[in-house]
Amino acid sequence: MQEIKIFSPLDNSLLGSVKSMSKEEVDKEVGKAKEAFYSWKEMPLSQRADIMYKAADLLVENTKKLADLLMMEVGKDQKSAASEVTRTADFIRFTADTAKSIHGESIQGDTFSGFSKEKIAMVTREPVGVVLAISPFNYPINLAASKIAPALVSGNTVVFKPATTGSLCGIELAKLFMEAGLPEGALTVVTGKGSEIGDYIVTHQDINFINFTGSTEVGLDISGKVHMVPLLMELGGKDAAIVLKDADLEFAAKNIVAGAFSYSGQRCTAVKRILVLEDVADELINYLKIEIEKLTVGNPLNVQADVVPLISEKAADFVWELIEDAKQKGAKLIIGGTREGTLLYPTLFDEVTEDMRIAWEEPFGPVLPILRVKTVDEAVHLANKSEYGLQSSVFTENLTDAFHVAGKLEVGTVHINNKTERGPDHFPFLGVKKSGIGTQGIRYSIEAMTRVKATVINLNR
Repeated sequence: MQEIKIFSPLDNSLLGSVKSMSKEEVDKEVGKAKEAFYSWKEMPLSQRADIMYKAADLLVENTKKLADLLMMEVGKDQKSAASEVTRTADFIRFTADTAKSIHGESIQGDTFSGFSKEKIAMVTREPVGVVLAISPFNYPINLAASKIAPALVSGNTVVFKPATTGSLCGIELAKLFMEAGLPEGALTVVTGKGSEIGDYIVTHQDINFINFTGSTEVGLDISGKVHMVPLLMELGGKDAAIVLKDADLEFAAKNIVAGAFSYSGQRCTAVKRILVLEDVADELINYLKIEIEKLTVGNPLNVQADVVPLISEKAADFVWELIEDAKQKGAKLIIGGTREGTLLYPTLFDEVTEDMRIAWEEPFGPVLPILRVKTVDEAVHLANKSEYGLQSSVFTENLTDAFHVAGKLEVGTVHINNKTERGPDHFPFLGVKKSGIGTQGIRYSIEAMTRVKATVINLNR
């Protein structure tokens, strides 16, 4: 049996290994899920919900164990790792609550011209079948459960493919779901390199739905190969913080720095660029510099750090390329710009221009460019010029201006006087353009992974 060894990004220690599955082994796991679907969907919703509640309880009971693994496998600080586990437990509980509140409807025919009231449609929701859930490395517990729980509670079965880095966390999560009482096959786990089994699993004839979080590059590849299978995708972003003249600049700086540099910016919703009105740019930069200097940088094995080593040497090299490109093209380095292995210090650039890669590319690292603008319309234009459309922030004391800008931004979510972030899990979460397909959020995810079925009754017979 071939295995993939998993090493920690913090100290390069060997944490364990996972199977590098063959296509035949993938077939076996998908087959289990397909077979289990027919009995799982018939289980009463109340019983499926009880299993979700039990899984949430088990997560809380294992918070310390999972947080330690999260820290070692994906490099999170202990506090953030523990928070991910407890938030996930809350997510699962709320998912079970929400599923019990989603009911069907009846539609009378006489509400539409030309039809009599003797026709009545009963509209129900049914599970779609076998859901392929593909999670990323950066939130291997939360972004796995946010796919698995809504799918399961709706009556689907799940084939779970975690990112290779993060797969140990994903496997532990799956074990807890099974311990909570899932029947055999309701949740199966597939591990292996995407280059070897990725195309095979996403185009598998027995997969009925794909729920993916990851890079836009991979998302585009999947969407180009899949036919007649619905997709729910959260992809990349280049989230802009737009700072208007009347903004509380100190408050804006605190939010922007927290949004840009927590977990070293390894989040799709991280603030990844600042578009600031020229009149207040210098003052904002002073506040930003103060806030960045407060950040703790280091290895979470040794210190409670805000900025931690990036997930891999490859990731660090990419961010460093963007930094070097900005320097060479004349960007003004305000702070940072240094590197120790995979640990990059929080970096802020001013006077960034549109010809610089950092103005457009998603770094997934602790580097933040400032683009100065002369007008609000110019800020909106630059924000919308991106190929991404995940989120944006608008900082202003004038709500009329805030809503005016929000209405023009081509993104899934606009935050007014707040950093870009995932937000409460029952809020809609979506991206436009190359940032995603479909809408997530507990209720929205459940609806996405179920299909409407109409049964029409003719009472005039």
